[in-house]
Amino acid sequence: MTDTEIGADMLRRLSAAWPRRATIRSHMDVLAAPREHDPHVPDYPVKFLPFAEHPDFVDAPFEKRQAVLTHAWLMYNARVITAEEQIANPTFAKIVHGVFPGSDRIEVKQAVQQAHVDETWHTYMHMMAMHHTREVRELGCEPVYPHAVTYRDLVAEQEKVSDGWHRDLLALVWTTVTEVSVNAYLELLSRDETIQPMHALVPRLHARDEAAHGSVMVEVARELYAHMSPVQQRSFGQALPKAVRAFAAQDYEAWPRILQHVGIKQATDIVEDCKRDSGNSLLVRDFSGVERLAREMDIDVALVSPTGTEI
Repeated sequence: MTDTEIGADMLRRLSAAWPRRATIRSHMDVLAAPREHDPHVPDYPVKFLPFAEHPDFVDAPFEKRQAVLTHAWLMYNARVITAEEQIANPTFAKIVHGVFPGSDRIEVKQAVQQAHVDETWHTYMHMMAMHHTREVRELGCEPVYPHAVTYRDLVAEQEKVSDGWHRDLLALVWTTVTEVSVNAYLELLSRDETIQPMHALVPRLHARDEAAHGSVMVEVARELYAHMSPVQQRSFGQALPKAVRAFAAQDYEAWPRILQHVGIKQATDIVEDCKRDSGNSLLVRDFSGVERLAREMDIDVALVSPTGTEI
């Protein structure tokens, strides 16, 4: 059996399981009746703040630190939505409409279109999670969050190239990394018992779908890569580490806005101190899925160290 046949069989199995697996079918009622909210339980794990142990943050009043965690939760959801709406879904549309050679097989189109439907549902899930938080926390104005760092870095890389195929290829690489690695981002919260239960449940439900999406993108990326020219394949490999860095990074542009908004003094200095500490640079540290993909596609690139602190 050829690699293509193996890939097609995997995609057929994933597509056949979709009606039973998709959370849009099994958990649509969860967000309609959100769980009770305990105002004393934080919205986001403090340990994931890059400045969690910074003395100026630790010394801030409790209410202000809790407000930072509320906005961190909102930013977490906004980052998920950006990944879905600005990165994954536009690429899925390109795949389904034949922009990439090798995407004409029905197995590819069907699996990718199913993932596209899922991602729209995930955007709704996270949008409603943000809405419920704003209601129960009685938030008024909020800081203006920048586009997520993952998307900003994609746009920056696309602006460096002049060919349309190269911009599309970068979007494909970013989508592949996002879909293969997003569970590591979701699992930051999905099993956490220190935060609002609903805030763990939403990423946990999302992760159920993404477990299948990662497998879909592995097969789709292998198929599309096999149809690329040598120049395009080299560009794909060169872009992988850049996409991993973009997906992993702490968003140091957003944090000062949040700290300033809640009234924590020395906001800029706090974040600048954290940026100088290389151990704080990554939010996500598990890239085993991307490393496995690179091995299967015979792409010679080192992505992360065993500790996950270097890319």
